[in-house]
Formats: sequence, C-alpha cells, structure tokens
Amino acid sequence: MRTGYQYKLRPNKEQIATIELWLELLRRQYNYRLGERFSWWSENRCPVNACPLIMPIPQLRDHPDYYSQKKDLVNTKDKFPEYKLIHYQVLQDCIKRVKLAFDRWLKVDKNGHKLGKPRLNGIGRYRSFTYPQIKQDCIEEKKINLPKIGNIKFIQHRPLPDGFQIKTVTISRKADGYYVTLSLEDKSVPALTFNVEPTLKNTLGIDMGLKEFLVTSVGESVPIPPYYRKSQKRLSRNKKGSKRWLKAVKAVAKQHKKADATPRRRQLACGTRTKQ
Repeated sequence: MRTGYQYKLRPNKEQIATIELWLELLRRQYNYRLGERFSWWSENRCPVNACPLIMPIPQLRDHPDYYSQKKDLVNTKDKFPEYKLIHYQVLQDCIKRVKLAFDRWLKVDKNGHKLGKPRLNGIGRYRSFTYPQIKQDCIEEKKINLPKIGNIKFIQHRPLPDGFQIKTVTISRKADGYYVTLSLEDKSVPALTFNVEPTLKNTLGIDMGLKEFLVTSVGESVPIPPYYRKSQKRLSRNKKGSKRWLKAVKAVAKQHKKADATPRRRQLACGTRTKQ
C-alpha cells in the first residue's frame, strides 16, 4: 500500500532563499530541456505526404531522451556553477518530469485521445521539487533533514504510520507557505480496492456554477464564500503585473485554498460525480 502525508514547513529566511533559488533554477532547466525536445521534433518531423521529392534529406540529430539529457547535466554544471548547489537527484527528477510531459503529448491514452502540448513555465510557475530517495531517519524532533538544505522545522499534526517507509519527499510552494509531502509505502499492507457499482442511491451529481459554488442533484447548494468574491473584486481593480495586482493574486489564492478546505466541500469532492 502507498499513501502520502503532507505537513506544513517552517523554514527560516536562509532556507526560504535556498528553496526559491532551487525552484527558479529548476524552472529554467525544465524549459531548456523541453525546448531541446521541441526543437528536435520540429526539425526532424516530416510527414511523408508533405516531403518535397527534390529536397535533400538533412542529417538527423540525435534524439534528446531522458538518459542523454541526464548525462548532459554535467555540462550544465560546468557552464552554470550555481546548479552545483542543487542535489543531483533533484536535478535528475526535473529531467524525468520533462520526459513524462513530452511522452504524454506524443502518446494517446486508452480512449485514443492525446493530451495538450506541454507549456514552458513562466516565472513562479515551477512550484515543487522532489527527492526520489532519502534516508529513513531524516525526521527527528519535528524537523526534517533535506540534503543540501538542512534541518527544517515542520508542523507534524499526525505521526507517521508504523511499518511504512519513506519513498520520496516533495517540497512544494503554495499560497500560504511551503509544504513537505512524504510518499510512504508498506508492501505488507494490501492496497485498498472499492468494487461499488454506481446506482441512483449512492451517486450524487454536482454542477459547478458562477452564482453558487455548487448545486447537487438532490437540491442542496453551497454558496460561494463572500470573502472570496471580495478578493476577486480587489484583484480586478488592479493593473495586471503591478505590485498591488501580485499582492491581490496571492490573496485570492489564499481564499481559494480556504474555500476548498471547508468540511462540506471536502465531503462533496470525495463523493461520486455523475455530471459537472
């Protein structure tokens, strides 16, 4: 069985600066590696029915795959020494994210549909990084020891379950601060399976709206919180890109997180949805 536990971090100023630096460097690396794949795809992709017969075929470039891009990280560290500050496994996980995003675009799902083309991340859009491996004794006295960052305090509102091992650690930035997500696994515990056939009695339809937050198929409605609307109005009055606009964006994100955290909304979100 595999599960995840999330805790809020309490980093100091130096640790916040390190996390922000890592996120920005990883964002640039993600965009660069994704751009490499787009460049190869545009230069080497040529449909058969669109190739002119008189044009010579250019020499094909090597396909930038996961292993070649991971190997090229050595050159990246030589040209940009600041990447040496980032843990090598975190950098490799960034390359893995590029691979997954690009592969999802090229391949089709079980219904024969393709996902959208992956986008380059703008400033502030890269919000998390992952340690694929970490020591099992990384948590001591409500502190977690992250390689190359140090011991960070966190709010451990519930203890880790006995018998589970820490597989990965993800640090993410949200509207109200920084969080750590621990992916835990215990192979002795069987995975949970639910074999429930949807019927009219155990199925609840949900319609998301503009006037109401949601309306259920049994007539129950959940209103939009007034403080969320108030933050939205303040955001619309500010000039996009200004300091006040950025401050209002952060306020709306906090209120959105607060609205989704109410008990009734969580209960409805976990139920079976037949329409949206």
